[in-house]
Amino acid sequence: MTSVDILPGPAPVDGAPVVAASGLSAAYGTRTIWEGAEFAVAPGEFVGVLGPNGAGKSTLFRLLLGLMPPHAGTLTVLGEPPRRGNPSIGYVPQRRPLDPDVRLAGTEFVRLGLTGNRWGVGRPSDRPRVRAAVADAVRAVGAEDYADQPAGTLSGGELQRLLLAQAIIGDPRLLLLDEPLASLDVRNQVGVAQLVAGLARARGLAVLLIAHDVNPLLPFLDRVMYVAAGRITIGRPEEVITTDHLSDLYETPVEVLRDSRGRLFVVGLDEESAHPHSPHPDR
Repeated sequence: MTSVDILPGPAPVDGAPVVAASGLSAAYGTRTIWEGAEFAVAPGEFVGVLGPNGAGKSTLFRLLLGLMPPHAGTLTVLGEPPRRGNPSIGYVPQRRPLDPDVRLAGTEFVRLGLTGNRWGVGRPSDRPRVRAAVADAVRAVGAEDYADQPAGTLSGGELQRLLLAQAIIGDPRLLLLDEPLASLDVRNQVGVAQLVAGLARARGLAVLLIAHDVNPLLPFLDRVMYVAAGRITIGRPEEVITTDHLSDLYETPVEVLRDSRGRLFVVGLDEESAHPHSPHPDR
């Protein structure tokens, strides 16, 4: 039986938890992915979700989105069991390359966050409300200068901001971001991380963000959730990503180094047990 580690550390406690798990286990058929998870995520809290390929980070998101049931234990989102299509959840999946010939304007791309579940342009009486919501979401992510351009012509960082706008346009209370920093340069990674942290604080959003490189996130995270070896660990980055803790988690010698710029590097894991800095997407 594997276990879960809950490390001490202050986390925002304003209001009831947005997400709460108790004895939570995930499995595909007879194969257990992880088990015994105990955690809560508060309003306004920014949590990075780290771990090796195949450890079950995206599985956690599937549970929260109501796309699969828990294998054991309980999981709630805003006090209720997860359900498909919950409007209280904003979700940005792993980004796929966008065809340069896509002529859909960025603002129309954002509008899909409100109207993407139905055909047509909506009732005329709805249009001013939709335009105002799109403008507010675009402004919230700082994308006013290029929001009217064709989405296929935008840079990776610009498109990621519009994906965030699409995810927050419905005023969710939980934001799930699956590898939003992938394929971005360092400047844009830091910019997106800072933007997400600001949205969490300003809107009281609980944010879970899957990443393989924790370094762009370090200045902005409240806590990290490390998923590995059938266990889930949660705590402050300096508590979770340590030589002793990761060595215990993997049951093999691991060394965590910090360079002169404050970046973390994990040494001693093979390619498949990649640390939070692996470039490979989670499955």
